[in-house]
Amino acid sequence: MGVPAKCQRDPNTLSNYHQFITVHTIASLRIDFDRKILAGNVVLTLKSASKAPSTEIVLDTSYLDIHDVKVDQLSCEWDLQPRTEPFGSPLRIKLGKTIEDGECVEVDIKTQTTEKCTALGWMDPTQARSKHPYMYSQCQAIHARSVIPCQDTPDVKSTYEFNITSPLPVIASGLATGVKEVKGNDGTKTYMARQDIPIPSYLFALASGDIQMAPIGPRSKVATSPEGLQAAKWEFEESTEKYIQTLEKIVYPYQWTEYNLLVLPPSFPYGGMENPVTTYVTPTTVSGDRENVDVVAHELSHSYSGNLATAATWMDFWLNEGWTTYLERRLQAALFGGPYRDFSAIIGWKALTDSVNSFGKEHEFTKLIPNLHGRDPDDAFSSVPYEKGYTFLSYLEAQVGKDKWNEYIPHYFTTFARRSLTSAEFRDNLISFFASDSTATAVLNAVDWDAWFYAPGLPPKPDFDTSLADVCYELAGKWEKAETEDFKPAASDVEGWKANQLVVFLNCVKEFAKPLTQEQAQSMGRVYGFFNSQNIEVTARYFAVGLRSRDPAVYQPTADLLGHVGRMKFVRPLYKQLNEADRKLALETFHKNKDFYHPICRGLVEKDLSGGDANIK
Repeated sequence: MGVPAKCQRDPNTLSNYHQFITVHTIASLRIDFDRKILAGNVVLTLKSASKAPSTEIVLDTSYLDIHDVKVDQLSCEWDLQPRTEPFGSPLRIKLGKTIEDGECVEVDIKTQTTEKCTALGWMDPTQARSKHPYMYSQCQAIHARSVIPCQDTPDVKSTYEFNITSPLPVIASGLATGVKEVKGNDGTKTYMARQDIPIPSYLFALASGDIQMAPIGPRSKVATSPEGLQAAKWEFEESTEKYIQTLEKIVYPYQWTEYNLLVLPPSFPYGGMENPVTTYVTPTTVSGDRENVDVVAHELSHSYSGNLATAATWMDFWLNEGWTTYLERRLQAALFGGPYRDFSAIIGWKALTDSVNSFGKEHEFTKLIPNLHGRDPDDAFSSVPYEKGYTFLSYLEAQVGKDKWNEYIPHYFTTFARRSLTSAEFRDNLISFFASDSTATAVLNAVDWDAWFYAPGLPPKPDFDTSLADVCYELAGKWEKAETEDFKPAASDVEGWKANQLVVFLNCVKEFAKPLTQEQAQSMGRVYGFFNSQNIEVTARYFAVGLRSRDPAVYQPTADLLGHVGRMKFVRPLYKQLNEADRKLALETFHKNKDFYHPICRGLVEKDLSGGDANIK
């Protein structure tokens, strides 16, 4: 339920969580699809964490309408303060009495979202590709405050009860406990759920739409639209339970009772979101070839890293994503062999290199622990915490030895389960664990912690096992020399390749010092079938190759893809590349589709395309 902090560690919250800590949250909300709002009551139970008597609670809000506040069922004095960008408007609540250390107080807030809410994606039937509207939330990083008043910081964890009224089925980030009919409202029901493991506010999650479920394992279900259900079931039923059991051997038994998947409409901005009990995944994972289910391996790993042991601040985000990427690749190695771990890491290293080059190698956001004081954490979002974090953990594993490191993994997740921690606490815990081992202690004391934590740019490149990638490098080399050597591409060049091998090959081609000619780019797409691939990991990278070659044949297909996919991994780089090739088409495409994108994605693409143009919106 959060460890009382002696000081306020998170700079991205306006709440006074150093004085009060939320221990339980009851969200009773009605989903209004016509008005595109959530409205109702939120009841917070907060415990005093201050040695000095406390008389005021300050909560985070952003673009919320607050109608009334009660303290212990009595009216009180409250004030919604002016907005401070990018953190919102603090809600100050006068308690009217003194609360001693350890005592609890109950705050009941009547609240309503507004059209400026940054967490909710509202889709009409056309946008949802359905006969019905759809709503889903995405609260990471600091967007929960635009849905409910809360202490919107990962340094505070609360248990939850959900009572969500909607005309369509609802899924929340808890275990479902029942459904009640609402009298006088045909078809409208109240969907109830509980989350008894304390979670941070960014894991508060709701989705409602034309959703049906099917089993994909003994403790797992997949949920999505009726027309997509069987395809999603086939995609995930082979791997999900196998992944859970493998992770349990690496860490310890799964804690959340159920592990379910919700395949969202195409506007979902991420590959997946690790909401407890039900992971949100992009429909781009349902590719019909089971080649993209590694997203599930990643999000499932969050059930330990991030969801149980949580980074205390967004500056320590690598503790969530670096550990999760590490567990994901250990899972892959256990199932498919050691070389597969490095093969995945090779793809990750390319993503890390792209992020560092995009920011600039001296940029603050290329540090493992960036300074986010006064900054929106979304602005720092990139592959850096994932891949630089993974590289650091792999380095530590190599330093102490894999067998010893394997003993530390469950210790780490036991020590910090249901808690939030900083990078310094991780370091100190690791050193303490090996205190009786003089060899491990010596190597850990020799680690340049400050350089790993605070140096910008790329870390030292690991010595990867390239056995699975060598064939990709070899074929890329032939294409790079195609103009001077006699090379004729054939479909047999990539026969039997996995999608990730095609990804590595295309990543190499994108990095050629000299782009392919238009004719070469077209030939590659035609002969290897990239142009018509159903796997977006392949298609998006091929379009990037064509855009760099200034091949007009991929311009409109890129624009069409951007109108059907909202995943930022693809949307942001493709907009940047299309903008360089044909700015007019890029702007037309964005204006045509901006209401399709989730607000987080829309805002970041606006920044990417702005270039000082105040009229981009």
